Amino acid sequence: MKHPERWRHWRIKLVGFGFVLAFGLIGYRALSLQVLDHELFEKRAQRQYQRIVQLPRQRGTIYDRNGQELALSTAVDSVYVEPHRIEDVDGTVQTLAKTLSLSKRSLQKKLCSDRRFSWVKRQVSPRESEILRALKLKGVGFIKEHRRYYPNSQLGAQIVGFTGLDPKGLEGLEMHYDSLLLGERGFLVMEKDGKGKSLGFGDQDASVQGGSPGHSLWLTLDKQLQYIAEKELAVGVRKAKAKAGTVVVLDPNTGEVLAMANQPDYNPNAFRRSRPSHWRNRAVCDAFEPGSTLKPFLVAAALSEGLVSPQQTIDCENGVYRVGGRTVHDHHRYKRLSVADIIKVSSNIGSAKIGKKLERQRYYRYLRDFGFGSRTGIDFPGEVSGVVRHPDQWFEADLAAISFGQGMTLTALQLARATAAIANGGLLMEADLVQRVIDYQGDTVEKHKPDTVRRVLPAAVANQVRDMMVQVVSEDGTGPLAQVPGFSVAGKTGTAQKVDPVTGGYSADKRVSSFVGFLPAEAPRLVILVVVDEPKGQTYGGLVAAPVFARIAEQSLRYLQVSPTRPVEQPVLPDIVFEEEAPLALPPVVGNSEGDNAPSMPNCIGMSSRQVLQTMERIGLNIKLKGSGRVVEQFPSAHRAIQYGSEVWVRLAPPA
Repeated sequence: MKHPERWRHWRIKLVGFGFVLAFGLIGYRALSLQVLDHELFEKRAQRQYQRIVQLPRQRGTIYDRNGQELALSTAVDSVYVEPHRIEDVDGTVQTLAKTLSLSKRSLQKKLCSDRRFSWVKRQVSPRESEILRALKLKGVGFIKEHRRYYPNSQLGAQIVGFTGLDPKGLEGLEMHYDSLLLGERGFLVMEKDGKGKSLGFGDQDASVQGGSPGHSLWLTLDKQLQYIAEKELAVGVRKAKAKAGTVVVLDPNTGEVLAMANQPDYNPNAFRRSRPSHWRNRAVCDAFEPGSTLKPFLVAAALSEGLVSPQQTIDCENGVYRVGGRTVHDHHRYKRLSVADIIKVSSNIGSAKIGKKLERQRYYRYLRDFGFGSRTGIDFPGEVSGVVRHPDQWFEADLAAISFGQGMTLTALQLARATAAIANGGLLMEADLVQRVIDYQGDTVEKHKPDTVRRVLPAAVANQVRDMMVQVVSEDGTGPLAQVPGFSVAGKTGTAQKVDPVTGGYSADKRVSSFVGFLPAEAPRLVILVVVDEPKGQTYGGLVAAPVFARIAEQSLRYLQVSPTRPVEQPVLPDIVFEEEAPLALPPVVGNSEGDNAPSMPNCIGMSSRQVLQTMERIGLNIKLKGSGRVVEQFPSAHRAIQYGSEVWVRLAPPA
């Protein structure tokens, strides 16, 4: 009997232990459900009786350097419907279609569906919202969302960019800084029944939960300088009947971009109404041959290497020079010119000979040091590097062509930045568009300080080149129309033939006209580059781009309250010297009719170059100017009919 008793005793203990273990597991499970994993199961429960509608995130604001808003997010209404609460479907469809300009068919489909919630139209206009709210339609509600708004319309559009409905950045800084500008996502919570159908919101507007604005950007752009640049560029492009244009304004001492204008422009508030090609920031995304604007950098390199001096003279071969099997022309039959005069009158032959002294490897090194052939690293999407081939691929004719700005490409920003290195005494600076990034509480997250990339030139050499560039804007230089009353201007004109993509050679009639300069020359505050793409009629940079430069510079200095550095005098009408456009110049084709309807040649004898240009503009002729001074000879003679395809020219010479 002892054995069965012992066994029964152990069975009782075993059963008791089982009960204790079971109750322990149940207790732990209860503790886990109610305490340890409370939040997890609460979320699971919420998902069973709640439906979450995610809303677009609110973006941070974009400011100019002075705190002026360039892009911001504003609260607007988005319209939704709860079909199960609508009593008059047809009447509601009619009203919504008329007020919101929507298709009746699509609205009918939404209002007759089994869904308990459907968007009707996102981010409606204030007027549309006001009308619908006044009607108090049954089953129609409103949700506050944030819509991207650009208060200055076209101003800075290609730089700031725009967003989609998401609102994801699609162009410009909106795209480049998309992750920083986007805030925390807000959401809409709706309860649903046991069958998973939404219970709706009733007659009250839906409330948004969560969400916070993203970071904000403070740019280096100055809204007023941007306006001046855009306004004057638009006038210049329209007057020249050009395809496009670009302006870059830099602070030469910091490298900051103060303005960056493009034509054609667009309104980012309605970007779908414009062509995608208008959205592009040409200053960093388009490359072009610089033409004569490259010559100061060639001379700077030769001066740094001690190969030439400003007053050293070079034989310019009486206007025709054979190099590497090609013929290089000058616009005038120069014999000997000083290095300073080569810049002043923009001699291609003199530049080619300086390039030969410098040789391929050294010239290439200086081009790269000035930043050509590589991206600037500016905080902007889509930047191109331009093309500067390795010197091992240069033949003798290539060295000559690159010496006066052909056979290589660069961007407007690269050219302005390299010019700033001459203006500030030889330092290549980082190019910046963004000063700092701040969060929605106003704390600085990132701060961009001016940074020097490298020293390109000794300060003494930079000052020598600056003095040569001042002569370019003198009365007998190529850019007198860039003069600004009261200030000394240093600059360089450029007129380059464009490459024809079909033939692979230079186009007969398409040009890029440019002018780059800085002022006041003694203590530069601004570097300004003007590029006009494919002007019609007059194509010289000194005629097309230089006046735009002067207007931008004058208004900008007045806005910045920079005092004149010299007495303000009535400007003297200068005689203009034109730079050569290409190694092989092509005669212009003028006139469009023959016989009695053909235009006649005016009497230009004794006129200055400016008077000839005014005559050209008045009667619509394209006259080729040779030399400088006063007109001493012309073809055809005065009052003779100009036959189609014939050459029309005047020759100018200094007074005896």
